[in-house]
Amino acid sequence: MANHPSAKKRIRRNARREDVNGARRSRVRSFIGKVEEAIASGDKQAANEALKLAQPEIHRGVTKGVFHRNTMARKVSRLNARIKAL
Repeated sequence: MANHPSAKKRIRRNARREDVNGARRSRVRSFIGKVEEAIASGDKQAANEALKLAQPEIHRGVTKGVFHRNTMARKVSRLNARIKAL
């Protein structure tokens, strides 16, 4: 357990950031899930619209440091390729 005031403050800060980052991660995953669902249904138009809505949210997650940029770039690229293949 932390004894120094600065260490206690760091624990409080980390807990707050964990909540924020968890919410953002969940939000991004929800958007990706909607794209996956649209692809699974075979509706190219809906999949394109879902990806268009998901991309800013995905990139925001990268900007905020929740996800690595290469991971999300790869994910967007693969989703895009799957939509084009429909």
